[in-house]
Amino acid sequence: MVSKNKSFPAFLVSAFAVFLATFNETFLNVALDGMQSALNIESFSTISWLITIYMLAAAIMVPVSAFMYRKVPTKVLFLCVVGCFIVGSLIGALSGGSFTLVLIGRVIQALGSGMLIPVAMNIVLEVAPKQKLGTYMGVMGAMTTLGPSFSLIVAGLLLSIGDFHLLFWVFGALSLICFILGAIFVGNVAKLSKPKLDILSVILISFALVGILFALSYVFTNYIIALIVLLVGIISLILFVIRQKHIDDPLINLSPFKNKAFTLAVILNMLTLIIIFAFNVLLPKYLQNFQFADEGLKVLYASLTLFPAIFLTCIVSPLAGKIYDKHGAKWLLIIGFILMAIFAVLLAVFISSPSFVLIGALYVPIMIGSALTLGPVQSYGLSSLKPEQNPHGVTIFSTGFQIAGCIGASLFAGAYSALLTTQTAKTSFLIVGLLIAFCGVLGFVLSLVLNRIKSKQTEQTTEKATTTNLRSVMKTNIYTINKSATILDAMSYMVSKKISGCPVVDDENNFVAFISDGDIVRFLSKNKSSFKFAYAFEVIDGEKNDFDNKLSKLLKLNVLDVATQDLFTVDINQELGEVCRVLADSHKKKVPVMENGKMVGIVTRSDITKYAIHYSLKTAEKFK
Repeated sequence: MVSKNKSFPAFLVSAFAVFLATFNETFLNVALDGMQSALNIESFSTISWLITIYMLAAAIMVPVSAFMYRKVPTKVLFLCVVGCFIVGSLIGALSGGSFTLVLIGRVIQALGSGMLIPVAMNIVLEVAPKQKLGTYMGVMGAMTTLGPSFSLIVAGLLLSIGDFHLLFWVFGALSLICFILGAIFVGNVAKLSKPKLDILSVILISFALVGILFALSYVFTNYIIALIVLLVGIISLILFVIRQKHIDDPLINLSPFKNKAFTLAVILNMLTLIIIFAFNVLLPKYLQNFQFADEGLKVLYASLTLFPAIFLTCIVSPLAGKIYDKHGAKWLLIIGFILMAIFAVLLAVFISSPSFVLIGALYVPIMIGSALTLGPVQSYGLSSLKPEQNPHGVTIFSTGFQIAGCIGASLFAGAYSALLTTQTAKTSFLIVGLLIAFCGVLGFVLSLVLNRIKSKQTEQTTEKATTTNLRSVMKTNIYTINKSATILDAMSYMVSKKISGCPVVDDENNFVAFISDGDIVRFLSKNKSSFKFAYAFEVIDGEKNDFDNKLSKLLKLNVLDVATQDLFTVDINQELGEVCRVLADSHKKKVPVMENGKMVGIVTRSDITKYAIHYSLKTAEKFK
């Protein structure tokens, strides 16, 4: 397990790893034109496979990550997936003019990327303090935003001084740093089990994701083939879901989808990512092709136009996490999607402005909106699950990341390219920009729905706390004694049942009094201390006779002659705090629990103490 003094460094390394994984998603996007020429590739659709196959391979590995996380020690798994980045980068850097080697290098990188995001997210869930979960997840959300966005700037700077091979060298060096830090700070935080890898499930989910993502990528290139492949993907997905319900150890536990709040959180997360990926591809493409004339510096200029928005995201994301920790996700999601929707429209309208400062300024609120949304919605979605569901919830979020990335990067870019055949660049960007803005509007509406669900869940939780907490604590196997019994009967009964007291009931089982060993001792006791007198021994001897006489008399009395008839009860609907007050004020060890005038249980001080200890241990285990 990760020690407390290493938990924060482990979090930082995990955040860096997520940054690298998402950074690499779009790192080559701005270099595709130059790579097409350097590798002697005639068709742009061929060179774009470097992006498409990366997303496909990464998407396939995401579901497998849940199995690997439970099977392989965390440190070993983390180093292996980061090692894929290093190996893939070396192959790409040393590929020369071979497109095949570059493609192989990208696939190996993708294998690591698909597993690294969910593995790193799970590490953070394990090491993050509960009270700072929003802040930690806010940083992770910032990494998923910064990665694909910041890569454009870095790639632009590097391509101004070298070719695409330099990109592989730099990314390989960054991956090596992450590997070394992981070896030092990342510990074995996962609770390992012995899961079985269902090969058929892997095949079905692979066909499903490849079919869906491939179709999205080629719907505007060859819609017939895209439709056929999409159909295969959907059928495979249906079969995958059916199989997960009928095997003991599913590849992906789909039970988190039964939680409406979690499902909506996944959709909102995907809508945000679609907006980010769409603009990260379309905006640099438009600026390079139609806005900046200088061939040598257009990539750099396009990247620098986006820099202010990306820089502010670094500041806003952690702040959004802190706000979530204190106030929840409600207003963060609403404001975030409003910003993305409104400024997506404004950016689409003013895209042809000659001022790159204006374009950059309009892009800032879009990225701030995404920063307000990503971390909080992931925190809320995962916190609504049971702890044992978290690895599967992370897998679902990560799979959604790949699908959203493909929709944003491929579907919207494909729509833009298709529109360019009949429309001007300005009109094409306007249409696609309005479609992206619609994603923001949809996110706003779903945010309102999510807030309503959360309000209902809060009401239900409150109601449950006041109506069932006492029921879960009290004893329902009530020992009672009839009011016609003698004290001797009561004493014998309490000794046989090993109890210190019990309710006295009438012939209709109605609670009429309470007899306890305290009542018996009180009857036998003297009101004054015997040792106040000089002739103590004589008094003691006298009191012995007095005690025997009292005991003889007591045993012949009816239970109601001694029992406490000043009744103290609690209602089943009272919260535990009120029950504690009644026990304290009445100086009782136990008190009957009533429902609709009938006694349904009995609660003791020890019952509440045991509940408190169990709750504290359970909470500590959940959030340690």
